[in-house]
Amino acid sequence: MQLVDAHCHFDFPVFEGRRQELWQRARQAGVSRLVVPGVRQPDWRRVQEVSAGGDDWWYCLGIHPWFVEEHGDRALADLESALRKAGDRCVGLGECGLDRLHGELKDQMPWFEAQVELAASLGLPLVIHSVRTHDEVAAVLRRKSPGVPVLVHGFSGSYQQGRALVDLGCFLGTGGVITYDRARKTRDAIKRLPLDALVLETDAPDMPPAGVKKGRNEPANLRQVLTALAELKGQEEAVLARQLAQNVARLYRWPDPEWDQ
Repeated sequence: MQLVDAHCHFDFPVFEGRRQELWQRARQAGVSRLVVPGVRQPDWRRVQEVSAGGDDWWYCLGIHPWFVEEHGDRALADLESALRKAGDRCVGLGECGLDRLHGELKDQMPWFEAQVELAASLGLPLVIHSVRTHDEVAAVLRRKSPGVPVLVHGFSGSYQQGRALVDLGCFLGTGGVITYDRARKTRDAIKRLPLDALVLETDAPDMPPAGVKKGRNEPANLRQVLTALAELKGQEEAVLARQLAQNVARLYRWPDPEWDQ
């Protein structure tokens, strides 16, 4: 099985000294690759160094909406420079975006729009954080038309919001939220949305699936997300895994979804 954790904060200090052990556990669960997103400029070097520690670890660089106020006038120019200098291990710009529950949208929006434009100019896939802002994100993408693959990670919106994003060409990150019976809105949305628009992610150490303690999520738990998705879609896990591998390869522009075969 070729599962890919499309969004995992494997650089976070909580994983320090345990990454190889956790990665072996993930491999045993069928996970073949993971992508580490960057969230703030002081962490970019750590993201790159951690990703270099595994042949199957990749990364993105970006400025997360939670941290925009930490960054000065040169941060976007520094981001462009870092992305231009990055090697093949860098597969996108992100995560960037909007969050209605943390900070002010009026402060976040210029940073988000600038990063959408930067991804377009560099031709890089774009990874978006969106919390209760799916309509605003869709409006920006509609207006900017970046012309690159886009992942709206950790999707937890309605079917209508998901459909609007998919119609714009977005991939939707599907994670631990669908393992909870109480998440009826998101489970219904994921059940009804097309499979070829979905990718799996853990967002580890956050977004734990049912039965996992807060802050203790890890890449191996991607298999639990796959099981929940198979139940929602009424399909076998192996069949889903093949399509999901193709999806994430299209997102991050990997040439061959059968990389380990």
